[in-house]
Amino acid sequence: MIRLLVHGANGRLGRVIVEIAKTEANFAVTRATREDSPDKLIGAADVVVDVSAAAATVKLAQICAETEKPLVVGTTGHNHAQLEALRQASAYCPLMLAPNFSVGVNLLYWLAELTAKALGENFDVEIIEWHHRLKKDAPSGTAKKLAETIATARQLSYEQHARHGRTGVVGERSRDEIGVHAVRGGDIVGEHTVVFAGPGERIELTHKASSRETFARGALRAASWIVGRAPGLYEMRDILGLE
Repeated sequence: MIRLLVHGANGRLGRVIVEIAKTEANFAVTRATREDSPDKLIGAADVVVDVSAAAATVKLAQICAETEKPLVVGTTGHNHAQLEALRQASAYCPLMLAPNFSVGVNLLYWLAELTAKALGENFDVEIIEWHHRLKKDAPSGTAKKLAETIATARQLSYEQHARHGRTGVVGERSRDEIGVHAVRGGDIVGEHTVVFAGPGERIELTHKASSRETFARGALRAASWIVGRAPGLYEMRDILGLE
């Protein structure tokens, strides 16, 4: 039996994680909202899943580092200082940084990396993401991760080469640009497309999520996997065994 603490349990994804965990025989779940003090609840947990907000994740990671509790991070929109704080915490506890819990999306990261390496600089890269109208951050954590993955594969810098939308007379597209575009509307759960556009041909890699249950099951799979791991920074691709 895994004692699971879900931080951000009153959010859209948090509620689904709790609902599904309650149906699984190997989980005993405790809910924690953003208003709760996680330090009072972590002691009784075997693993923590955080789907609250980026700012709250840093404090939670510090507590998990102090108590050596495994932490699965599903929040997005972290700035550089917050990411560095998570990396530092991972030296003392196993910490999985998963901007998207979907197994399919994490396979998409891997495919995008392989495709970027195989096609090289002759193919322009554009990323388009669609989400519901209530999503607060842009681009999505998944789109940013895709852009970072492709930038690394092409030996580029995400900070220098990501292009977030275009307006006005911007001139010709540079060869090293990685376009990232956010669409918001309705109740779209999440869609991501990576376009590799070359001379005379185009390749598109697309993932579409139709239910938050997909992400919830991925979060629970991550929680089961990380229990008992050594301190360190992990990704969903580690669960899938992707090189």
